[in-house]
Amino acid sequence: MEFFATCPAGLERLLTQELRSLGLSQLRPLRGQVSFEGDLRDAYKACLWSRLASRVIAVLAHIPADSSDALYEGVSSIAWEDEISPHKTFAVEAHGVNDNLRNTQFTALRTKDAVLDRMRAHSCGRPQIDTADPDVSLFVRLGRKRAVVGIDLAGETLFRRGPDPPFGSKPSLRHDYAAALLEVGGWYRRCRREEESIFVLSPRADSLLFEAVEEAGDRAAGLGRQTWGFEGWLRHEATLWDDLCEEARRRADVGASHLPSLRLIAAGLHPMQEGVSIPFEACQGVRRFDLTRDMDRLVAEAAGIDCLMACDFSSLAQTGMAQEADLLAYLRQAAQVVSPTSDFVAISTSTTINEELSFDGTDRLETLMGPSQAFICHGSLQDHPFFLAADIPLKGGRDVFVALPQSEQFARRLEKAWRLRRRWAQQEDISCFRTYDADLPDYALAIDYYQPSQLLKERDFGGNGTGPWVVVSEYAAPKEIKPSTARRRLFDALAILPCVMGVDSRNTYVKQRMRSRGGSQYAHGKLQVKAAKRAQMDRGESKGADLASLPGEAHLVDEGGLTFEVNFGCGLDTGLFLDTRNVRSLVREHIKRAPDPKRFLNLFAYTGSATCYAADGGAKATTTVDLSRPYLQWARRNMRRNGFVGPQHSYVQADILPWAAQMRHSPNRWDLIYLDPPSFSNSSQMASSSFDLQRDHVELLINVSRLLSPHALCIFCCNLRKFKPDIAALAKADVSLEDISDETIPDDFKRNARIHHCYLVRHS
Repeated sequence: MEFFATCPAGLERLLTQELRSLGLSQLRPLRGQVSFEGDLRDAYKACLWSRLASRVIAVLAHIPADSSDALYEGVSSIAWEDEISPHKTFAVEAHGVNDNLRNTQFTALRTKDAVLDRMRAHSCGRPQIDTADPDVSLFVRLGRKRAVVGIDLAGETLFRRGPDPPFGSKPSLRHDYAAALLEVGGWYRRCRREEESIFVLSPRADSLLFEAVEEAGDRAAGLGRQTWGFEGWLRHEATLWDDLCEEARRRADVGASHLPSLRLIAAGLHPMQEGVSIPFEACQGVRRFDLTRDMDRLVAEAAGIDCLMACDFSSLAQTGMAQEADLLAYLRQAAQVVSPTSDFVAISTSTTINEELSFDGTDRLETLMGPSQAFICHGSLQDHPFFLAADIPLKGGRDVFVALPQSEQFARRLEKAWRLRRRWAQQEDISCFRTYDADLPDYALAIDYYQPSQLLKERDFGGNGTGPWVVVSEYAAPKEIKPSTARRRLFDALAILPCVMGVDSRNTYVKQRMRSRGGSQYAHGKLQVKAAKRAQMDRGESKGADLASLPGEAHLVDEGGLTFEVNFGCGLDTGLFLDTRNVRSLVREHIKRAPDPKRFLNLFAYTGSATCYAADGGAKATTTVDLSRPYLQWARRNMRRNGFVGPQHSYVQADILPWAAQMRHSPNRWDLIYLDPPSFSNSSQMASSSFDLQRDHVELLINVSRLLSPHALCIFCCNLRKFKPDIAALAKADVSLEDISDETIPDDFKRNARIHHCYLVRHS
């Protein structure tokens, strides 16, 4: 008979080796499957013992399938009366499409009709359809012009084994990937030795530990399975299957004698969940460690042991670069604990981790994990340059293991900057500030620190109440710097940062900024407006949503006695520009001194933080204008949480240039205007094709100046570093500018005196 076993793409070679070790012959690896010839005993052995196969299919026929009718005729030609009892249920699972059969549901329906019509024609009765729990599962896979039809002998996928994880816990690595990881790492050979050890580094280690113990105990992968797909098949030989299971149980009894000498160590970045109940009674049990707190205990437990370090980084693609860097640093440190003769094997969906762990001396395998590409790397600790780590002792008593020795300079600089800046912030009652601003040219990073709000409880607004948070902005390295060097500098910095600043790596966000023609294309750039809209849709915001509630992934921080919403995962900016902290205070002071009726206008308002300051300073009427609806909603939420609600506070979605020109011809005038335009924007919502501050600032400032009431002024702020106002052109229009940039740049941004420009604009 012909059979084939399916597997994730990329694991065909491993599956072929595994099936060959079971005594199967005529093996032929194809994409996502391995075919073989044999009898039922061979198929049963594959079902019972394979740790890598997803399903085992008994092939009934290869049939024409270039049309619906051809498929029907081909399926009808199979003697289904010899395969399915009329008293059993069945279902059809179809895979693949071709030019004429483009819907798998239609393919399954046409196959089902052909089976029932065949059995009815042979007076065999009519089996029932049960798509949820069928007695027999039919398998159909389409090719370009032909299809293969068979019986799924497994029923439920073979990788669904082992105890279920506790409710609400994070899922561990799927069992077939865990088995592949151990196979690449040579665990089956290692576990034959006495007193062997495995060190699992993973957020959830259960499946890796389960597979390691079962392999060490020579226990068949399917021995504990209760139901099989072949049990309802008419060709099933129960006696043969029972004999194979009995043989497997005898081998497991013998293998259990080896387990007492097995040492199992599991470590993760954060407190390890206890995990599922795995039969470890016969071995030493699992020692679980939190790498952030238990390194001393781990050193005492694992010092000098020769082991296999099995690392599961597959979940890090969703967690962010900071956690990747943190875990790689701990991996380097853990590697210093065990014997240098130990081996390592790692699986990851992160190209960065793959590049760090791959070099000429490592085995490397690529596979698919869902829609993502995954990499499995294997090598020896003593031969791998990644583990030649530099040990940096920090003042808190913690050591950090990094890739580059020169990263110690960054560590010392950050320690000093953090100590001084934190003391300054406490004295000034500032809770969000810049800690490091490219102090070292080789580490061109900006590091901003955000303390959770003390004025409002975030959980009262639907937030998760975590914090503090750090935002790391990386500027593109010069072209002469190798990308690998730049990446290692960044990862070293990200590994050092949590230890120095006491921030969880899960609360560290990395933003990569590129130089562009207009300076920084900040929040009003097209990409970020789109990102904000996507985030709004993901959060399920609507016109009827509670404007005081906190959107998903957003947090609350304090500044100047007010509370603001920030979002670290939406675009390059967070919703609060820290460098304009003094400018916002200036808005509050000027509105206090403004004569009644104290009308305030905020143009290019972004998230409305300046409007909050104006309202706090006594503005009796505010108008907040921005082109982006999501940002206007953000501004409304900021105002509402600070208690500023009512019809006197209006919000206008408009393109600023034509709106300001239109307002010139209206009676509306304001006693203070705040203007903070982007350097460049080409939003599709704009009336013109683009906005360029250097090109358009004269027209903009003239129009805005005409909106001022007598003796009023406009505070004009911009972040275009090379901005040069056309004083002569403005003077012709009776517009004057007073440069106050120096007094508006906060102490934590003094290293970068061109972080923004600020002017007082008057209409004489």
